[in-house]
Order: sequence, then C-alpha cells, then structure tokens
Amino acid sequence: MESIQYEIRRIFGFLFICVAAAVAIASITSEIIFLNHLPSYLYGVVWLGTFGMIFGFYFMHFKQKIPLIRNRMKNSLSWSIYVKIINGSCWAVPFLLIGVFPQYFQYLILLGIGLGNSSTYIFMRIFSHQNNKEQFLVGMIALLVIPIAIEIDTSLFVSHQDIAVLLSRILISVSYAIGGTYALFSKTKI
Repeated sequence: MESIQYEIRRIFGFLFICVAAAVAIASITSEIIFLNHLPSYLYGVVWLGTFGMIFGFYFMHFKQKIPLIRNRMKNSLSWSIYVKIINGSCWAVPFLLIGVFPQYFQYLILLGIGLGNSSTYIFMRIFSHQNNKEQFLVGMIALLVIPIAIEIDTSLFVSHQDIAVLLSRILISVSYAIGGTYALFSKTKI
C-alpha cells in the first residue's frame, strides 16, 4: 500500500512539473508575441498548444498510471456536500472574480491556485487522511507570492505591465515546480 501511495505522489509530482513547464513556456512565448505585435489569436494557440503538447506527452507516458491519479482524486467524492462547496468555491471564486476585477487578474489567479490547493490539502488531510504536502506547498507558495506580485506590479514595472504579468505567471510556475519537485524527492509517508 505504501508503495502505491509513493507512486501516486511521484505521478502528481510529474503532473505539477508539467503544469510548471507549460505555464512558463506559454508565458514566455506570450511575451514574445506581445513584443512583436503579433495577432492576438496566437495567445490562445500558444496556451492551448503548450498545455496540449506537454500533457499529451505526459499522459502518453503515464497512461497506465491514470487509474492511480483517479484514485487520489476520488477521495473527495466521499466529502459532505458542504465541504465540496467550500473546496469548489476556493478554486472557482477567485477565477470568477476576474470577470468583475480584470485589472487584478494575475493576483486572482494566484489566489485561486493558492486557496484551491490549500483547501484541497486541508480537506484531504481531515476527511481522507491523505498528507499531500506537495499540494500544500503549491497553495502556500502561491498565496505567499501575492504580495511579491503586487510589489512587482505597482513599483518595479508600473510602466511595463506586460513584464509584471509575465513575472506573476512565472511565480505560478515556480510554485508548481517546487511542489512537484518535493513530491518527486520526498520519502515521507502520505
């Protein structure tokens, strides 16, 4: 059983590193598109293409591990409806607020990732007896870098908002990379 839990942690570590790589590559490519005044439809092509290629490669190599991924995700099915609503709200509300406050979208994305991963960790720990510290790391780092993103945005790159947005996306990438790396190299029990 412990070896299965260890394998699940490693699979999620690779998954988090894939998210980190996709966000970093798409962010840098988007900045190149912006600087070269290329058509705006390319942003969607870049983001969808980058995530599609990276996750396509990931799932091609780990397709036999998909049941293990589902197994970890199924833990939340037994939670009460109220816990599911709270957890879902932690993930969704910050992203929904982007429509109301688009000028704060980079902070709201960090907030959604931070609250979503942190709440999932807490509920998995309490109700499913899982100790997915990599998810907690992603969530806490995303929350802790919000002040850094605000400082970058409001003082260092006030006249270059594109750079501020790029750096906030890189901070998202860093949070997932740290969580993924922890999952890959951690020997602690789940």
